[in-house]
Amino acid sequence: MTDFNPKLPYNELPRLPPPIAQIESTDILKRCIKARVALAELKQAAELIPNSAVLVNALPLLEARASSEIENIVTTTDKLFEFADIAEDRADAATKEALRYRTALYEGTKMVQRRMLTTDMAIQICSTIKGMELDIRAEPGTTLKNRMSGETIYTPPVGQQLLIKMLDNWADFMQRSTDIDPLVRMAVQHYQFEAIHPFADGNGRTGRILNILFLVEHGLLDSPILYLSRYIIQNKAAYYRLLQQVTRDQAWAPWIDFILDGVEETCTWTTDKIKSIRELMQHTGQFVQESLPKIYSWELVELLFKQPYCRIGNLVDSGIAKRQTASVYLKQLCDLGILREVKSGRENIFVHPKYIELLTGEENVWVYYAGLESDNSDFATAID
Repeated sequence: MTDFNPKLPYNELPRLPPPIAQIESTDILKRCIKARVALAELKQAAELIPNSAVLVNALPLLEARASSEIENIVTTTDKLFEFADIAEDRADAATKEALRYRTALYEGTKMVQRRMLTTDMAIQICSTIKGMELDIRAEPGTTLKNRMSGETIYTPPVGQQLLIKMLDNWADFMQRSTDIDPLVRMAVQHYQFEAIHPFADGNGRTGRILNILFLVEHGLLDSPILYLSRYIIQNKAAYYRLLQQVTRDQAWAPWIDFILDGVEETCTWTTDKIKSIRELMQHTGQFVQESLPKIYSWELVELLFKQPYCRIGNLVDSGIAKRQTASVYLKQLCDLGILREVKSGRENIFVHPKYIELLTGEENVWVYYAGLESDNSDFATAID
């Protein structure tokens, strides 16, 4: 039990690592094994998608929307896809901020593939999320309050130099504590980063990106496709309660169990989602090939999944067709029922409803196109 007062700056935040007995019990290590198996299955499922851009264009947007929603920054998946690949100045403020989260996740993945996570990397990630240059918090007065009652539930440490020292310890723990299971380290570092609360804003989202980057750094993920914020939203009260229990009571085991359960459950759900995406791609390809053989190409079908809010320019840029022909292709796909043409500002865009419904639905199911309920295993084999 720590001598903790939520109204006073927690300058005595214990440094890492915690006592090993608190973070690596037999039960926790067994849970690590299950979570690692689920991560391996997710990696394997992702490798079966013919073009990795299909997943990398979609799943980080879902993560960006959910992670932003945790902080009450609410947008929709439709808006994110609509504005994901054009100038963001046409989007509303919440959508812009969620898209910056996606950008920070992409940029962070590139950085961590070249070097280890550091304090500077965290600063850069948070700066990208907020759309401005940030530094470690220097001014006092930051408190975390209960949104319903207004009660102060936590006052993070104060003093820029103290925060820098704490972050140095945080980074050192991630880089040097190699005898501790990486999944345990991920859970511990996430708590510590949130407790340090080094920025005036954006700490939660930065911390959740750091979780994914940590998994990429250690080879447990190849790309940022773990939609972990979905689990946190579904268990938001427990997420904050368990963070507080570590602060108040050094109750590490329940917090680590929570994160490991989240990784395993999210991996299983995402693996099923990826399998359904692959099946829908195969089915759509067969449907286009049989219904519109003159315009069919696998590159065209693949583009409908890479760009579920498709523009004529996407076909042109991909070398599939020149502008006038591209417009004809997209309108024919609308007539077939695969796409739906909608107005967006001064241009028309072509939405892929069946794919959007699959991405955003909790259940990983989709409905066959009319007249093509047969097995498409031969087509699936042909495109693999």
